[in-house]
Amino acid sequence: MIPGRATGAGTRAFSERAGVDPAHFRSAAGVRLSSIGLGTYLGEEDDATDRGFEECAAIALSSGVNVFDSAVNYRGQRSERAIGRALARARADGRIAREDVFVATKGGFLPHDGEDPRDAETQVREKYFDSGLLAPADLAAGCHAMTPAFLAAMINCSRENLGLETIDLYYLHNPETQLQAVPRAAFEGRLRAAIEALESACGEGRIAAWGVATWDALRVPEAHPAHLSLAGLVDAARDVAGPGHHFAGVQAPLNLAMPQAVGYPSQTIGGKALPLADAAAELGLALFASASILQGRLAAADLPPEIDVLFAGVPAGARRALQFPRSAGGVASALVGVSNPEHARETLGLARLPPASPAAISRLFG
Repeated sequence: MIPGRATGAGTRAFSERAGVDPAHFRSAAGVRLSSIGLGTYLGEEDDATDRGFEECAAIALSSGVNVFDSAVNYRGQRSERAIGRALARARADGRIAREDVFVATKGGFLPHDGEDPRDAETQVREKYFDSGLLAPADLAAGCHAMTPAFLAAMINCSRENLGLETIDLYYLHNPETQLQAVPRAAFEGRLRAAIEALESACGEGRIAAWGVATWDALRVPEAHPAHLSLAGLVDAARDVAGPGHHFAGVQAPLNLAMPQAVGYPSQTIGGKALPLADAAAELGLALFASASILQGRLAAADLPPEIDVLFAGVPAGARRALQFPRSAGGVASALVGVSNPEHARETLGLARLPPASPAAISRLFG
């Protein structure tokens, strides 16, 4: 496995030679991150899609993108492996150093192996339950677990898939799923145990930092049964590991159809209601925007007139839709999933253009 992790010096060097708009990079999580990141969620579990993601990762690097996002359950672990192969090849060719790139992945959902010919149900039963790694009571919604032993196994699985000794940011994937199985008090106990496991992995150098990736939990009202308090998560991290905890980032959807992370005050910090992006900034956490073009649906959508006016200098389609989350204040990187090399060249070419003013984005919400 490749040693090392993203560093301030390495990512700064990458940004200085990228040949893109200077505002494309911003400082977060102690490093310099591209305002666009390559996501790997969608696609068939086949060789053709693997090759597409590998080529798109190479295009990303040449386009000034140094943020890569995956999850152990994406495409039956094949997305992680494709990114791992692409980064290893780029490093072997001298195009990047390990310190140049920021790699994040996630664990929580039970993954099968898309390259194993056995059916997924058999794989999951044998690997997780027959082995004793999980008990039925650990499972939520038939697909989610976050016990310390399970997370430790998933971290090691992702390290092997990616070919990296240290993962830069490891997310607890949709922990709110557990609230479908246990009362909130029991959930909080499970969450604390998960944080202890993640902090242990940081101490061992298997991950550099950890975070929480959610779909609804951080952007819904506090009264919602799936709501998670960002300040509460920070308090839990401090309770487990003190002020030197490694909780560094969060991921949540942000796009023109789902703007709550910047437009709705779902979090309370110091008695003040704030949108997620502002709350994350207040707490010193990097925010990564997922579903930036809503799995491609916004690329072909008729956008509101005010968006067309605000982003008039950006070509219509995926790039104009992506410009919204990329420009929002408090966003470290907007993730876009693309496995088609032609689409990657076009979409990631947005890095050559400056983001819009965060103030202009804020004015869209009054």
